[in-house]
Amino acid sequence: MSHRASLTTAGRLVVKLGTGVLTDGRKQLDFSQIEQLVAQVAAQRKAGKEIVLVTSGAVGAGMGALGYEKRPGDLAELQACAAVGQSRLMKVYETFFWKSELNIAQVLLTHDDLQHHERHLNARNTLVTLLRRGVVPVINENDAVSFTELQFGDNDKLSALVACLLPADLLVVLTTVDGVIENFGRADPKTIPTIDQVDERIEKLARGTDSATAVGGMASKIQAAKIVARSGIPLVIASGRKKNVLAAILSGAEEGTLFVPQPIRLKGRKRWIAFFHHPTGALFVDEGAKRALREKGRSLLPPGIARCEGEFAAGDVVRICDLDGTEFARGIADHNSSEIKTGQLQRVEVVHRDNLVIL
Repeated sequence: MSHRASLTTAGRLVVKLGTGVLTDGRKQLDFSQIEQLVAQVAAQRKAGKEIVLVTSGAVGAGMGALGYEKRPGDLAELQACAAVGQSRLMKVYETFFWKSELNIAQVLLTHDDLQHHERHLNARNTLVTLLRRGVVPVINENDAVSFTELQFGDNDKLSALVACLLPADLLVVLTTVDGVIENFGRADPKTIPTIDQVDERIEKLARGTDSATAVGGMASKIQAAKIVARSGIPLVIASGRKKNVLAAILSGAEEGTLFVPQPIRLKGRKRWIAFFHHPTGALFVDEGAKRALREKGRSLLPPGIARCEGEFAAGDVVRICDLDGTEFARGIADHNSSEIKTGQLQRVEVVHRDNLVIL
């Protein structure tokens, strides 16, 4: 089965709607556009797909109510718009989903919710229960208390984390462009249909995508693709302005840009270690240790550690980097940074292989 054809069997989807496809030129909600997007999601839900919606747009929904003509630049003002706009955004979604006789549920998350293991599992259990009851969960970051989405990425990373949390069979990011564009802004642009691996060339293309309507731009979407692809989940970036784009993607048509996942799906705990933390420390290892970790599945032992940076406790997730500073793994440290920095640890495992993930 081809990579595109495999999308036809996806039963559980995360669909992310960015600010650019939900708002008009003034950055306020575009009701006709939202209605057509909801109709697409509802059609797939009625066809038997389980769908989680990750949405932006709360700021746009609150701008009009608070009298802003343009998106404010101050963080507190952005959060005020989000606080007012979130309920209005949900009212719009509820109105349009109700036309299709579907119930929705509001779920507000922060990255800290997903990092904390117990809250992580509780969030997953809630979402799975809602899906089993035929409800469409509508997820947004809790922007009134968290600034991640407001300043970075427009929920792209959040959608990737939700896909890993479930896990989903497919993540679809609907944006203002047709996918990853080669020769963006030139006379001969073209959409790249399939990306097997995110390399330096692809990341350079992403940095060249400067759409003013896509908060976070293509670069944050590429980072989301790296997370889900490593987890074994495909991602498609496509235009949310196209009618029936979801149906086209799920039919196996060459729509948007498909990021091919790695063939082996990471287990839930490994996904949690790899992607749901903000590591405060790093271990830099020599080439021999790097080979032992990557090629032989070994634990990280003290002799392979060249240096330790940052302050962390035993049980914290740390970055594992080569001597050039390139992060290639993450793991849970069995010893704190002070113990490691003394260089006196012997015959112990600093990071056990069961608590280590190669990125």
